[in-house]
Amino acid sequence: MYNIFIDGQVGTTGLRIADRLGDRKDILLVNIPYEQRKDEKVKAQILNEVDLVILCLPDTAARESVSMIKNDRVRVLDASTAHRTDSKWIYGLPELSPEQREKIKTASRVSNPGCYPTGFLLGVVPLLRAGILPADYPVSVDAVSGYSGGGRQLIEKYEARAAEHPEALWTFRKYSLQLAHKHVPEMRHYAGLTYDPIFVPSVAHFEQGMLVSIPLATRFLKKGTTAAHIHACLAENYVNEEFVEVYEPNNFDHLEDGFLSPLLCNDTNRVDIMVSGNQDQVLIISRLDNLGKGASGAAIQNLNLMLGENEDKGLNRYRK
Repeated sequence: MYNIFIDGQVGTTGLRIADRLGDRKDILLVNIPYEQRKDEKVKAQILNEVDLVILCLPDTAARESVSMIKNDRVRVLDASTAHRTDSKWIYGLPELSPEQREKIKTASRVSNPGCYPTGFLLGVVPLLRAGILPADYPVSVDAVSGYSGGGRQLIEKYEARAAEHPEALWTFRKYSLQLAHKHVPEMRHYAGLTYDPIFVPSVAHFEQGMLVSIPLATRFLKKGTTAAHIHACLAENYVNEEFVEVYEPNNFDHLEDGFLSPLLCNDTNRVDIMVSGNQDQVLIISRLDNLGKGASGAAIQNLNLMLGENEDKGLNRYRK
């Protein structure tokens, strides 16, 4: 039996993780009594007594919680952005490289990936590793997420908008137009890019789901590269990955009247990767649940690895 403490359980990701772990017989979730929730001494005691802490906090609070842990035996899985490019922490994306799983299994500090970087990295890292995509390529990324990606406050705003102004919903809105989104350092670092990718995210009026699109001009890639070559590289890389599915190139049978839905990985830990294009241009699109593989699902996957359990325990690959 493992004692697990979710620090920040009342947030969107924390609630999802707690729900997924609630029926586990191998895990005991340790909670701070409601009347003591602001008592730092009680929190510090719990942080130093459990087997593993899952941080679901804002970055500053996550760093503060880590600083309170004095027991070297306590392992930490951080779902915030605070430690994602910290060299002392292991990046929790098992599919990133052949050796990443083993690093996660033995790590005392693991940083859960961001939702957008997960879709981006799984789409481009194999191409960079194979020499198809040069490290100095001017990468651009266009992505859209459901409003739950903004956490509890944004969820409340969108739900209030729907209730109070159903005739004027926030259907689609781009943001972070200063090109300084907090996920950019993570995307560049783990892809090994020479320059920051141009990343333009959007939020739309649906609760969860995500599409991450990476357009590529083949004239700047390895000579002779086509959509078929890119598909072959990705398919070979993920052939044994339980949670990553690479669609056949230029396969549009799964579209809905020609439109690609961002919702079809919802409530799973799956990432769908789609490749389309021709000899001149290629489009890579990753689809995932921003609350699943983009947050709580990834946390459970990493937790399973850290505890030596089956990686897919408590996770869904297929939609119900």
